[in-house]
Amino acid sequence: MIFNIFKDKNSGMKKKEHKENIKDKASQLITDSKEQLADTTASTADTVDTAASDEVLVIPDENELLKIKVSELESAQKELNDKYLRLSAEFDNYRKRTLRERMELTKTAAESVLIDILPVIDDFERAMHSIDEGMDFEATKEGILLIYTKFNDFSKQNGITEINANGQPFDTDLHEALTKVPAPSDEMKGKIVQVIQKGYYLNDKVIRFAKVVVGE
Repeated sequence: MIFNIFKDKNSGMKKKEHKENIKDKASQLITDSKEQLADTTASTADTVDTAASDEVLVIPDENELLKIKVSELESAQKELNDKYLRLSAEFDNYRKRTLRERMELTKTAAESVLIDILPVIDDFERAMHSIDEGMDFEATKEGILLIYTKFNDFSKQNGITEINANGQPFDTDLHEALTKVPAPSDEMKGKIVQVIQKGYYLNDKVIRFAKVVVGE
C-alpha cells in the first residue's frame, strides 16, 4: 500500500513536470515569435528608412536645374511677348477706329453747317435776281437786311458770336491793333476808337481777332 502511494506521488510529480515543460516551451515559442516579429519589423523599418534616405539624397544635376530654369524663363518670355502683341494690335485698332470716327464726325459737322447755310444762299440769289429785274430799292434793301438777320441768327446757333471791341480797353488776347491815333478824349486813351474788322468767338475760343484802331 505504501508502495502504491509512493508510485502515485511520483506519477503526479512527473505529470506536473510535464505540464511545466509544455508551459515553458510554449512560453519560449511565444518569446521567439515576438523576437522574430520585432526583427522583421526593424528590418522593414531599416529598409524604408534607407529607401527614404536614398530619395532625399537624390540631387538633380546642376545642368538639369539650369535647363529647367531656362525653360521656365522662355515660357514666361513667350507669354509676355504674346500679351504685348495682343495689346499692340488692340491699340492699333483703337487708334484707327478713333481716327475714322473723328473724320466721320468732322464730315457730319460740316454737312450740318452747309445744310443750315443753304437757305441763306437761296435768299441771296433771290435778292440778286430782284436787283437784276430793277425792283424797288427800298424793298431790295429790306430783303438784304432780312438775309443778314437770318445769317446772323444762323451764326449764333452754331456758336459764333461777335467780340465786343468798340470803346473797350485794348486786349491783345482779343484785338489786333492796326494803328494808333490821338485819342479824342483822355478817357479813350488805351481804348479802341474804331473797329476795322470785327472779331468772332466760336463758343469760348477766338477764331478771328478784331482789327482795331487804338487811341493814345
